[in-house]
Amino acid sequence: MSHVGVPRGEAAPANHRRPQRTRAARCLALVTAGVLGLPALAGCGSGDDEARGVVPQDIAPAGRDQVADGGAVRWAVDTTPATLNAFQADADASTTRIAGAVLPSLFTLDERGRPQRNPDYLESAEIVEREPKQVVLYKMNQQAVWSDGREIGAPDFVAQWRALNGRDTAYWTARNAGYERIERIERGADDLEVRVTFAKPYADWRSLFTPLYPKDVMGKPNSFNDGARAGLKTTAGPFTFKELDRASGEATLERNPRWWGQPSKLDALVFRTVTRDKRAAALAAGELDIADIGRSTADRVALAARDAGAKGQQLNHGPGTAVTPASALRSWAIAHGSAEEEAAVELEARRKSREAIEKYADEQAALRGFVIRKSLEPAYTQLALNGTSGPLSDDRVRRAVARAIDRRALAEAVLKPLGLPAHPLGSHLALAGQEAYADSSGALGDQDTEAAQALLADAGWKPGGAAAGQKPGGAKAGSTAEKKEKSTENEADDGMYIVGDESDSGSDGDSKPGDSKPGGSYGTESGTYVLAPAPAAALQGQALRMQAHFIGAKGSIGAKGSAGSARTKDSADGKKKGGVAGAYAPLGTAAPTAAAEAGAARGPLGKNGKPLTLRFVLPSGPGSESLRTVGEKISGMLEGVGVRTEMVKVSDDSYFKDHIASGDYDLALYSWPATAYPATDARPIFAKPEPAADGTLVVEQNYTRVGTDHIDQLFDQAMAELDEAAARDLVKRADARIWAAAGSIPLFQRPELVAVKPGLANAGAFGFATPRYQDIGFKKAETAKQGKD
Repeated sequence: MSHVGVPRGEAAPANHRRPQRTRAARCLALVTAGVLGLPALAGCGSGDDEARGVVPQDIAPAGRDQVADGGAVRWAVDTTPATLNAFQADADASTTRIAGAVLPSLFTLDERGRPQRNPDYLESAEIVEREPKQVVLYKMNQQAVWSDGREIGAPDFVAQWRALNGRDTAYWTARNAGYERIERIERGADDLEVRVTFAKPYADWRSLFTPLYPKDVMGKPNSFNDGARAGLKTTAGPFTFKELDRASGEATLERNPRWWGQPSKLDALVFRTVTRDKRAAALAAGELDIADIGRSTADRVALAARDAGAKGQQLNHGPGTAVTPASALRSWAIAHGSAEEEAAVELEARRKSREAIEKYADEQAALRGFVIRKSLEPAYTQLALNGTSGPLSDDRVRRAVARAIDRRALAEAVLKPLGLPAHPLGSHLALAGQEAYADSSGALGDQDTEAAQALLADAGWKPGGAAAGQKPGGAKAGSTAEKKEKSTENEADDGMYIVGDESDSGSDGDSKPGDSKPGGSYGTESGTYVLAPAPAAALQGQALRMQAHFIGAKGSIGAKGSAGSARTKDSADGKKKGGVAGAYAPLGTAAPTAAAEAGAARGPLGKNGKPLTLRFVLPSGPGSESLRTVGEKISGMLEGVGVRTEMVKVSDDSYFKDHIASGDYDLALYSWPATAYPATDARPIFAKPEPAADGTLVVEQNYTRVGTDHIDQLFDQAMAELDEAAARDLVKRADARIWAAAGSIPLFQRPELVAVKPGLANAGAFGFATPRYQDIGFKKAETAKQGKD
């Protein structure tokens, strides 16, 4: 299945701050809803986090002695790289793929997404001092050399740090996260020892200097900006860079004769640009040996294998199979009729149909020469809710949308037919199997139609509201008139109390851009608030402070027997528990009646004469069919609570740049890659938007425009925490806050489907793990024969 993902290196529009890093990513987030039964937001997941292991990679592993020497592999990539400098804004996945094969990676990822020291380059790397400042000592492999024969050492570290620390604006860098924390780099006993001293503690220090470029690329602004865009003269990987042919869309790598490690099995790697919709034809034409594919191409490969024994029989799928006897007879009659012009048109159509059928049959025969290797990709698909303006600027509406969606049903619809584990994702910051993973979705709550309807009602969206209360001039949602009216209503409502809105509440800074800031109003200045009866205000505040103290003192809440382990259960009478009166609406608010529910089913909810309609933007390209199917299912789920969606399909080319990044959507589906360094990589994705001097809103990579000060603080604390367990706990707490803010809803981990020649070993669906390019190759003839037997 192909998805339109958001590249972490995509240049932001002019009114956005340039992202700091392109890799691309347990607390009181949604505080409480009643004095009794405070839901713990730390460790408030499903409880089966540890039971969900990593789906293993599928690469046909083989020992090096079973792999033949020589040959070339043609590997499909989505784009011809605009640059080979991974630290520039227009670097993409193709850039990363090439860099991984030709440049030093000091740390690589294992199957669980954990960074591991790469012994080809490092003898050791560790923190040797913590006080007064963090010092990391790198000891390089004494055999490690650049392709020009020079040792890899301290001069290269210094050049890369100076290029990426952000102090010299002559370098056109796209990211500097981590490098700006370095105070100095010193040579140790020799150039093979590198001492890096940090001005501020940095937990993700292993993310630095990967890839490592030679000093002749990083040493001067001109060489950094232009010297590595079309070629790399000096490399230090199992392969060297030969050429980039933009006309043919091919990048060719050759075996590195100076490589000191285990030599590459292949003579060459050729990365060939083939768009997703053309990969089936390219595979069938023998132009590729390995290619990531979508669901439709995978289905064709599976059908080809199934039909292998049906020699000479007409296929029951593909072009022409939908023709009925009646339509065939009609076509024959027109083609042989007396109307010459119509007959000529019909004969031409029949000829083209025969050619299409023959071409499809030939392609299917060729596709029998491939197998599908599958796993889960280290990336996830999410539903983004734009909190800038309109109905979704109200966090109650965002939470209602989230509670209306059955994430498990969506995961099953996408993953179950592929034979992959179909679990909804419970974290924005880690995937199942990673050490930082914890299901924090309980901070928002599971799918619950009644809860969603109560949230919408509390926000003022009610059945019949679209037809009543229409005002002259029709003020838009979020307009001054509406804000004034809302303010008046709040002043008149003496029976309501906004938790966290009191001056002495000890607010933790969960504020959002307010009315005076660009991007529209987010409601109150407190972050994610709930409403509670006014008489309970003092007790409510006390309970919240007790919970905050408990979380701060104990860390993760969710141990057996704790408040965090309480999950929604069915009571004896079969009704759902887990919420309390007044949780999402003022105490005493009546639950939606059957008549109200019927009204919601008949038409959209409304407010002040306006219907609740959300603009759902989706890509229209041929590789995004599954994504559109998911969007349609979500639209149907929202319809069930009275929320209408306007489905807008746009070209893949403009989807991200003109809609996601610019904020031209209410709802959207896109993907983020996972990371081993969430404190660093995910911070710009969830950073609180800030107003710029020119009045625009700086969003970094937070394209939902929903964020809080406290989320930023937790990321900053995690980034500076050198105790790995404590840093992971801070990441989990940040994730609980992100869930509660309801700016984005993780749905499922993306499937990874790869078509591969059966004899190709150590390649396919890698999952989290970094490919070992030197081990990839074709199995020896006797090994391949034994495998078939």
